[in-house]
Amino acid sequence: MSSILESVNKRTQLVGQNRLELLLFKLNGRQRFGINVFKVKEVLQCPPLTGLPKLNPFVRGVAHIRGTTISVIDLSAATGGKPIENIQNCFIIISEYNRSVQGFLVNSVERIINMNWEAIMPPPQGAGRYSYLTAVTEIDGELVEILDVEKILDEISPVRTAISEDTDAQLTIDRGQHFHIMVIDDSAVARKQIIRALTSLELQIDTAKDGREALEKLKAISAEMTNVAHEIPLIISDIEMPEMDGYTLTAEIRDDPKLKDIKVILHTSLSGVFNQAMVQKVGANDFIAKFNPDELAAAVNKHLSL
Repeated sequence: MSSILESVNKRTQLVGQNRLELLLFKLNGRQRFGINVFKVKEVLQCPPLTGLPKLNPFVRGVAHIRGTTISVIDLSAATGGKPIENIQNCFIIISEYNRSVQGFLVNSVERIINMNWEAIMPPPQGAGRYSYLTAVTEIDGELVEILDVEKILDEISPVRTAISEDTDAQLTIDRGQHFHIMVIDDSAVARKQIIRALTSLELQIDTAKDGREALEKLKAISAEMTNVAHEIPLIISDIEMPEMDGYTLTAEIRDDPKLKDIKVILHTSLSGVFNQAMVQKVGANDFIAKFNPDELAAAVNKHLSL
């Protein structure tokens, strides 16, 4: 475990190369799950948890770690499984998503693997546990499931998706033009959040679940016109996605003469400080940390009002 902790805390992350590192863990049973190491702040033996009144039933309690109080979510229970037992022998993965820090209770933590996003595939279609997946991959001949953490967090503590009246009043976009944009995210919950946040801007919104699907759609449009930016002037893309990440998608767009003028907003739960250099390197126009509807609407307004 000490080597895993050292890896999580100190290893350089592989972004901008269509690669990622997954931390593998188990909940109840033999099934392996994965989480992007870049979102992991720390892995700890589960400390004593304090119960509080009116906590969501999937929150096992709060942990007090170095002066900070962190909610600890039972990932097994939150995804429709049995609650994890004997938590004193388990671990918590402390992770940062959407501007908040939380702990995920897991049964065991295994190791870190280096992957290419092309090996990360969309999940099977279906209800139940599969509805909590954003992707799957195969490691050592076994299926590894990558959880839709944004869906889990939204069910436990839904985020505000409507823009404020003050922000709406300051928007200068010509809503009568019904601009056509594309929203790209592997999480269905995240796509819906973005669409709800932009409702008042009266946009035509197309969607794609990963960078490869988005690029195929854009190239299909480019086969019929010289400058796709006249049809789709703006895309909003997540960074972490199966098959092709947002950085690679942006670079592909900039390298294509027919697509290069499309404005790109990268919209992600990853660390903004680290990613600012990558935003400039691949040629994105903006970077917005998830999820603030006012900031997102203001960014869309800025790029469609130029």
